[in-house]
Amino acid sequence: MRITVFGATGGTGQQVLHQALSAGHHVTAVVRDVARLKQSDHPRLEPVVADVMDPEAIGAALTRQDAVVSVLGPRDRSDASVCADGARAIIAAMRGAGTRRLIVVTASGHIVDAGDGPITRAVVKPLLRRYLRAGFADFTRTEEAVRDSGLDWTIMRPPRLTDGKHRPYRTAIDRNVRGGITIARTDLAHAILAALDAPTTVGHTIALGY
Repeated sequence: MRITVFGATGGTGQQVLHQALSAGHHVTAVVRDVARLKQSDHPRLEPVVADVMDPEAIGAALTRQDAVVSVLGPRDRSDASVCADGARAIIAAMRGAGTRRLIVVTASGHIVDAGDGPITRAVVKPLLRRYLRAGFADFTRTEEAVRDSGLDWTIMRPPRLTDGKHRPYRTAIDRNVRGGITIARTDLAHAILAALDAPTTVGHTIALGY
């Protein structure tokens, strides 16, 4: 499979890159700085330096690709709309390139649904919304853009990310994972790549956790 990854120099992006290359995929990594890209000399990795917010600049990196993965995230508080703005640019570029499969990572924290326990609904998530208001608003706008894209999308909703080792994890479709408060980036990457090969995930959100 030919995959374009946005956010490949971040913690999750590096895991997606490593696992995709290990699985034999060809990866195009759209980055700001190639020096921050691990495995940059891998024969099946093509680094592309481009501004993710510019659909014309990233269009060539999406041509003749089988799928696109966005694991974009803010570097600091000034990036309060990076996920939504990036998603809109990626969607526009995908339409121009004719590429349809899209996986975007947001989070489970801004969503309260039947998958959450009573304490999470009544205490934990109201507190999270208070302290992470800007980030959660960005995730909400991101998901709206993805849902309205007309593409073959899947939204991944992880809880708090860690740098832990791989271990068994749980997933749920269109609802949060009860008691799933953390997930290692390596397992999130594993779930992303698994979703790429699962047509049943198209048009759905996938929550995960331990």
